[in-house]
Amino acid sequence: MTLAWILAASVAGGTLSAGLAAIALLLRATWIPMLVSFAIGALLGAAFLEIIPHAFETGEAHQVAFSILGGIFGFFVLEKLLLYRHCHTEHCEVHDPHEASAGAAVHDHGRSGTLIVVGDTVHNFVDGVLIAAAFLQSTELGVVTAVAIIAHEIPQEVGDFLILLHSGYSRARALAVNLLSSAATLVGGVIGYFSLQLIDGLEPILLGVVAASMIYVAVADLIPGLHRRPELRDTAVQALLIALGIGSIAMVGALLPH
Repeated sequence: MTLAWILAASVAGGTLSAGLAAIALLLRATWIPMLVSFAIGALLGAAFLEIIPHAFETGEAHQVAFSILGGIFGFFVLEKLLLYRHCHTEHCEVHDPHEASAGAAVHDHGRSGTLIVVGDTVHNFVDGVLIAAAFLQSTELGVVTAVAIIAHEIPQEVGDFLILLHSGYSRARALAVNLLSSAATLVGGVIGYFSLQLIDGLEPILLGVVAASMIYVAVADLIPGLHRRPELRDTAVQALLIALGIGSIAMVGALLPH
């Protein structure tokens, strides 16, 4: 019976948060580049206000710090490999100065989208483990944890969806990739049920990698694109949307149990 609860909550937690994030489908295509600022705020807010503090609470500080640093380095290498593959199959912004200066509408050929999917999949896996751990304590705690995870994930998932669109994904592909990534919640729930003790030891490291993916994508891939619009009005709007993204994470964290 406990496993059935874990399976139901993991499926609901993954698909509902990803599905509700698809409200971005209602947005006009012309809004996407500007709303990337909100995505940046949501990523940084989730990393620094939720994931990193939780990692430090559950693991040793140096271990968590090393996993964050190693994760940033790993995502740098991964992006370099993606860039190398792209630049040896077609024109790219590195070898085409005209494309590089074409403006904010130029997407990055899926690189930031790939990185965010990797981080989101690991994050969903950890969420599944947390759901399993809660249900192994009691059904009530499991339900509360699942509801809290869904609510916590929605602003971040909206940000991820916007990044996929900005990265060149079609709306249908972005939705499909988001839903596929959410399946990792189910995998985490099942593995957590059968081997929770082992997974618990890895949780701080996995959370460090998740935080690294969010920080890297926000700082290395998305923020430089904002500098293509240096006008004061655009800068003010970008700053406001980044603050709203951070604020959405902070508000959800303050209102819901951890």
